Amino acid sequence: MNKFLQMLGVSSEWKVVDVFGLDDECLAWVPKPVLSVILLFPCSEKYHEFATQEQKEIEERGQTVSDSIYYIKQLVSNACGTIALLHCVANNSDKLQVTNENFKKLLEESMTLSPLERGQKLQAVAAGIQDMHQELAQEGQTELNPNEQVNHHFIAFVHKDGDLYELDGRKEFPINHGKTTPETLLEDAARVCKQFVARDSEDVNFTVMALTAAEN
Repeated sequence: MNKFLQMLGVSSEWKVVDVFGLDDECLAWVPKPVLSVILLFPCSEKYHEFATQEQKEIEERGQTVSDSIYYIKQLVSNACGTIALLHCVANNSDKLQVTNENFKKLLEESMTLSPLERGQKLQAVAAGIQDMHQELAQEGQTELNPNEQVNHHFIAFVHKDGDLYELDGRKEFPINHGKTTPETLLEDAARVCKQFVARDSEDVNFTVMALTAAEN
């Protein structure tokens, strides 16, 4: 993932690190500030049942979603880890010094598009970004068709305008998980990650990472 960040031209002042536990003691070891959290989790039958019910409830009651959240639908195969990183970087572009011209152009041209149109643009974007997708997919556990069930999946958690958002390119919309701040993003995202773990407590195949300041 750090290799992909470098390909995007993200400054070496930022990197993805492992989060070794979700309790307060483990979270205290994560370098600050934390810009986003990434979760790799098993896509079990329990998860799919929960996600279906969650979507139904949100569609019925509604939710607040910031106009400034950058959310992209996943239409590219073998790209769930890539989509998660794109969500992390795009929603923190004011803090990250991105120098890759292809990616900067993609962000600029897609800011006013819908999530579906962003996904379509990502499909049609210049070969450089496509090559990065494939290289990351070959190195990580990211192989999937966006319309079929897979063993594991990456999602991102970001702060935007005072709320914590779960960004999963396979879902119909971002999920607002309530209030957070840049300072409490890690702890608030960890709370939601614990809920994922609790739903599949018999499975140990969870990985949590954070996009954070590189340690000096």
